[in-house]
Amino acid sequence: MKKIKVIIIDDERLSREEIKQALKSYEDFILIGEAENADDAKDLIETKMPDLIFLDIEMPEKSGFDLLESLNHVPAVLFITAYNQYAVQAFEVNALDYLMKPIREERFSKAIEKIRNTLSAKSSLNDSAEQNRRIFIKDGEKRFFIPLDEIYLIESLENYTRLFFQDKKAMQRRSLRQWEEMLDENVFFRINRTEIVNIKYIHDLNKTIDGGLEIKLKTGELLKVSKRQSVKFKNSNGI
Repeated sequence: MKKIKVIIIDDERLSREEIKQALKSYEDFILIGEAENADDAKDLIETKMPDLIFLDIEMPEKSGFDLLESLNHVPAVLFITAYNQYAVQAFEVNALDYLMKPIREERFSKAIEKIRNTLSAKSSLNDSAEQNRRIFIKDGEKRFFIPLDEIYLIESLENYTRLFFQDKKAMQRRSLRQWEEMLDENVFFRINRTEIVNIKYIHDLNKTIDGGLEIKLKTGELLKVSKRQSVKFKNSNGI
C-alpha cells in the first residue's frame, strides 16, 4: 500500500494531538511534520513536500486560505474547522474533504477512505508530477484550486496578474516574473512584456509582416508575440 505523507497544521496543540492519535490507526498515513502557524507551515511544506495536509482554516495572523495562496505547489488538503461557515467554503474551493471539531471517529474514517481513493486515482494516471501541480487562488470572495495545466493565459496588470482558466478569470497579487520562475518553461512561454501563454493551448501560429508571430489560442484569443520573443520561440520550436 502506498504511503501517504502527512503534515498537520493547527494553532491548537490539543487539536493536533487529536489528529495524531486518530492517524495511528492508519499505517499508510505517515506523519512527517506539524506546524502551529502559516509561516512555519509554508517552510515545512516546501521542504518536505507532503502528499496531504490537515489544515485548520482559522488561525491567528494568517488563515489556512492565506497559507494556500502563498504556496507555489499545493498538496491535497483536508480542512479542519470549528466553524460551520468554513465548511461551505471548503467545498467551494474543491478540497478533498473537511472535518468539524471535535473530530468524530466515524467521520474521520470516511474522510481517510476518500483521501485514499482520490490519491490512489491520481497516482495511477500517467500524468507527470508537473501536470498534477495545483495552486490556490483567492480572488475577492471566490477561491479556486487550479491545476497549472488548465491555465492557458496569464496577463500582467500592474501589481497583479489575471489568470485565464476553464471559462473563468481570477486576479492574484503575483508578478509575471514570479510566474516565470515557478512555471515549467517547456509548457509556459512569455510572449511579450505582459503575457504568458500555455503552449498546449496554441491553435494556430502565423508570421507577421514585421517578422514577428501572432498566436491564436484554442479559446479564441489573438495574441501578438514580441519580435525578441518571436525569435526565441522560433528557435526553441524549430520554426
